[in-house]
Amino acid sequence: MVNGIIGKKLGMTQIFAPDGTVTPVTVIKAGPCVVVQRKTVSNDGYEAVQLGLVEDKSPRKINKPMKGHFEKAGLPPTRILREFRLEDATDEVKVGDKILVDLFAENDVIEVIGTSKGRGFAGFVKRHGFGGGRASHGSMFHRAPGSIGASAYPSRVIKGTRMAGHMGVERKTIKNLKVVRVNTEENLLLIKGSVPGPTGAYVLIKKRQTD
Repeated sequence: MVNGIIGKKLGMTQIFAPDGTVTPVTVIKAGPCVVVQRKTVSNDGYEAVQLGLVEDKSPRKINKPMKGHFEKAGLPPTRILREFRLEDATDEVKVGDKILVDLFAENDVIEVIGTSKGRGFAGFVKRHGFGGGRASHGSMFHRAPGSIGASAYPSRVIKGTRMAGHMGVERKTIKNLKVVRVNTEENLLLIKGSVPGPTGAYVLIKKRQTD
């Protein structure tokens, strides 16, 4: 069976237990999704399904290749398409099948894949956690990187040296998150802790694979 779903991050809130314990949770609108394409070893070299996220508003513009792709499946177009690998090639998953939030249950252990927030151009301290120099008067070395290479040899900055630059907008995977609550009526997942990305970001939610 399909072990994942596409979701949209709605934000964070808190859940209060009867004993007063507070649990921070991320609210994700998970699905509904529809199977747009079934990929097989014989045709594509691997087993997977391509899911489309069904949203309230259909995409305003769609190019001809994607239009033909959805017409072949006999489905209305969706803006977000993502693939999920299948562990078992014998899974009876067909084009048009719906994948809903009831795929998950409370206390399930999952992983969430998303794109981190963009932070723009960031310095050494913020981007890499450099300690910086002394903050005392007259030091003139507060948030500088220090030496970035030797002068004699190789007389250049080595590739990969940690320096200031663009921060964020990276694919991140957060593992071993716990499902706190599932709302099947509104397709909501409440996940303990935070997940990558800003409010409104699209994420992939997968069940933890068992050995």
